[in-house]
Amino acid sequence: MNNTRKFALIAGIIYTLVGIAGFIPQMLQPPAGDAPQVTVNAFHGYLMGLFPVNILHTLVHLLIGVWGLVAARSIGGAVTYARSLAVIYGVLAVMGLIPGLNTVFGLIPIHGHDVWLHAGTALIAAYFGFATKPETQRA
Repeated sequence: MNNTRKFALIAGIIYTLVGIAGFIPQMLQPPAGDAPQVTVNAFHGYLMGLFPVNILHTLVHLLIGVWGLVAARSIGGAVTYARSLAVIYGVLAVMGLIPGLNTVFGLIPIHGHDVWLHAGTALIAAYFGFATKPETQRA
């Protein structure tokens, strides 16, 4: 298994586990009173006391996780996954810095610690999706 496929597998496992954790009430702390408001309040809180989530955010984590697990089955799938994550999470990191966009139009909280987490995911994914040499993409 090459490094890009390993990345897709590991990211898939992590995001799937994070998605599952978002449905465990004991893993969530109530949002602070000054936190940006969202219209979807189901499972709204701070995952592990740090990362703002709600049910939509948690479902996105599950989708990203399952996508990674499926993408890891092939080199092409893993490269597409890594490149897509780089772009998607790069955009989310920037959105998380902009008031009004840091809740994806009131639906999904992506502010606070999510910003650095999304930026880090984007950078790591960009490395595996774009910076890895074609010869290392072979099975």
